Amino acid sequence: MVYGGGGIIVSSIELNNDNFESEVLQSPVPVLIDFWAPWCGPCKMIGPVIDQIAAEYSGQIKVGKINIDENSILAEQHGITSIPTLIVYKNGEMAAQKNGAAPKHDIESLFKNLI
Repeated sequence: MVYGGGGIIVSSIELNNDNFESEVLQSPVPVLIDFWAPWCGPCKMIGPVIDQIAAEYSGQIKVGKINIDENSILAEQHGITSIPTLIVYKNGEMAAQKNGAAPKHDIESLFKNLI
């Protein structure tokens, strides 16, 4: 959870099977999804960066996280074989993907041309 401008709390959305269609496929803005698990060291490493991106790009993109242990169906549907995996959706379709931990500028490069 990160504080955005004006003291507003900005954080990523916990995505699951129930809200994936409404939050991702029907989103009017691009969606950055972080597939992660609580036991994953590299996931913990990029977690604060993902939250920072959620705050900095609030209103331009939506940021969501999918815990693969709790949402194995979504992980399987996306062919997730290693984590962290970052996927960007735009207009209901997958637009970019990156596997593994990455610095902030690499993560931003996944969606900057889509906003």
